Amino acid sequence: MALTAIQQTEIQQVIITSLRNKFENYKPEPASMPFHFRLLGKDRMALYSFIHSLATNFGSTIFEPIAKKIALSQFCNAEIHENAGNIVSSEAQKLIQNIIDKLETAESSPNKIEEIAAIRKVCHLGEMRKVKLTKIDLKLTGHNGSIYLTDIKTAKPNAGGFKEFKRTLLEWVAATLASDPNANVQTFISIPYNPYEPQPYSRWTMRGMLDLENELKVAEEFWDFLGGENTYSGLLNCFEKAGIVLRPEIDAYFARFTKG
Repeated sequence: MALTAIQQTEIQQVIITSLRNKFENYKPEPASMPFHFRLLGKDRMALYSFIHSLATNFGSTIFEPIAKKIALSQFCNAEIHENAGNIVSSEAQKLIQNIIDKLETAESSPNKIEEIAAIRKVCHLGEMRKVKLTKIDLKLTGHNGSIYLTDIKTAKPNAGGFKEFKRTLLEWVAATLASDPNANVQTFISIPYNPYEPQPYSRWTMRGMLDLENELKVAEEFWDFLGGENTYSGLLNCFEKAGIVLRPEIDAYFARFTKG
């Protein structure tokens, strides 16, 4: 299912509004870089600084709201910045640490289906403890009641962070099952685009910690999961059209840096 005309219009508006807000509120950090300025020009350095700043919050200001809009066509509910819960059993905590330890020493391989089943068995055992978990970037509820919780990451997440990514995914499972032991819950990492295109995404750094089949969705896998086949290609077209609309404003904004 490709993006509808209404979805395309809404997505383009999210992009345009986000960029305009950025132009209004962006204040470059003062920095004296005389060699860079003379070599490249202040306008190019301003553009570089702006792009770097934009990239740091691209997920929360653009990807997350767009993902929510797209998902509502396929899921009965979609929310961003949700809490997984604030209660986890002590036995689930112990189990999660044990899973992490075994993965870290390569004593076992990641298997999300088995891990969820194991957490389900202990989700109410021991002491029920209050916890403060990482917020869910995007929470989806299917028409059959299935729950999907995803953490949207940058295109090249730091390999050293995968252990904590894994812990977050397992803790979300534990908190969800503490609330409803029968819940059908899935948790995964989403990466909005493949920086290695046309080559396949380099997944080897995640292989020992993440179940690549069940805990990772990259580019088309993610967007087409949300909205159906061809959603990713349609989304790229939306960004291109938004860029055409914004081009005069972008040029005018950076023209201010050509003087002085």
